[in-house]
Amino acid sequence: MKNLAVLGATGSIGDSTLSVCRQNPTLYNVQFLYAASNVQKMLALCIEFTPQYVALANTEASAQLNKQLQDHNLTCQVLNENDVLALLGSEQIDSVMAAIVGAAGLKTTLAAVHAGKEIFLANKESLVMSGALFIEAVKASGAKLWPVDSEHNAIFQSMSASLQETIGHCDLKEAGVSKILLTGSGGPFLNKDLGEFSDITPAAAIKHPNWSMGPKISIDSATMMNKGLEYIEAKWLFNANKEQLQVIIHPQSVIHSMVQYQDGSVISQMGNPDMRVPIAHVMGGEKRIKSGVDNFDFFSTNDFSFVAPDFNRYPCLKLAIDACYQGQHATTTLNAANEIAVQAFLDERISFPAIAVVVEEVLNQLTPQKISTIDELLLIDKIARQSAADIINRGITC
Repeated sequence: MKNLAVLGATGSIGDSTLSVCRQNPTLYNVQFLYAASNVQKMLALCIEFTPQYVALANTEASAQLNKQLQDHNLTCQVLNENDVLALLGSEQIDSVMAAIVGAAGLKTTLAAVHAGKEIFLANKESLVMSGALFIEAVKASGAKLWPVDSEHNAIFQSMSASLQETIGHCDLKEAGVSKILLTGSGGPFLNKDLGEFSDITPAAAIKHPNWSMGPKISIDSATMMNKGLEYIEAKWLFNANKEQLQVIIHPQSVIHSMVQYQDGSVISQMGNPDMRVPIAHVMGGEKRIKSGVDNFDFFSTNDFSFVAPDFNRYPCLKLAIDACYQGQHATTTLNAANEIAVQAFLDERISFPAIAVVVEEVLNQLTPQKISTIDELLLIDKIARQSAADIINRGITC
């Protein structure tokens, strides 16, 4: 059995990961669970899985959890932040599900990468922010990188073994790949009148038509910023240039992404829209294991449709694609500004269209610079967040 760390254990990816563990109880020992602040859910997971180590990023919640573990006579050791990073680099962990949402997941994911662990990468922001630095760290340490996002996992499954073995340094042209086709549902507002976008509420935006996700990623799906972040991630994972990447809207979310080859063939990965499918694929490694997801019923879907994205409807997608080719300073800024803007929308401080306005205004303040360290990225992230907050505080009308 491999010792597994689940980063983001109480979120939607954490739920799906632990569900796959239940389906395959002899494959993984849940050694470490890490989350933000959900004491009661973490306690329930500790009772069920009895991990040796547990941590909550919020110090007050961590203290509450420690007391409740003692009250339940559980021996799980509660770690602080420094101990978390040390544990991820130790021999006590073999595999890491990196599923902390946003920039908060960068440090922990990189700690596991530098230690040469098997990484199940669900935290797309790690690559969006650190790009080349992340890929070079994977190469230097010998870490095994598995893409978990349904789209990137679908691309991975649709590639030859030679490409799968060179993640981050793929030679797509040499392997006969002409284009990676990154699919997205278009979110809940694919057919909504653009004139009504200012009236969109957080409750409406969170209701994704196909996927069950957390609030932040659900809003990103509605703006298609999520697809923009995935576009940036795909660039780094598969070493793709601009001509080799294309976004296609596929409302049914059955085809999770495709790879087009120079001989005219298109290979896709399909299935029900459930994150347990790609998670089971990466956790199974070379073996197909149970995911707990029903087989796809081809007779239940009337048709498969494909639509080119409209950047007037999805300005966040255009901002992300443009930032992708401006450099890591731009993608880090994009991600940071978006996180602040999305939270402001969820808090009903700005309108839905204002998310893109805030991100674009922060990007317009950029000064191009070469990035050589993670600390430089974190400083850019901090400045972008403050800039976005200042813009929101001044008031956005749209």
